[in-house]
Amino acid sequence: MAIKIHALVFLGLVVSLISVASAIPGTATYYTVYVPSACYGYQDQGVMIGAASDALWENGAACGRMYKVRCTGPTNQGVPEPCRGEVTVKIVDRCPSPGCQSTIDLSQEAFSMIADPAAGKINMEYNQV
Repeated sequence: MAIKIHALVFLGLVVSLISVASAIPGTATYYTVYVPSACYGYQDQGVMIGAASDALWENGAACGRMYKVRCTGPTNQGVPEPCRGEVTVKIVDRCPSPGCQSTIDLSQEAFSMIADPAAGKINMEYNQV
């Protein structure tokens, strides 16, 4: 019995390390007008949402994907320590080039969960969940 518990604890640690190691670095900004969206039109998808840059969009395949996003630091000198944590968001829109300034453009509410909105743009890491 003790061997099984130790094996499960070990497996949990390995899975956690793989999850952390697989996080992808990027940047995040925020937006405030959520509808219509490229994925769902005028259907309300809540506020824990984001818009995918061309790097993630994949011709619309990103619609509905869930990403865990964690602030890792500032991109400018305006807010030296903007980070607050992490959030999981659903991709509901596209943030097209050349105007898109980040990997994931988060809703203002989602951005506020992970960083001080005064920062405007942050470094982050993300992974699909």
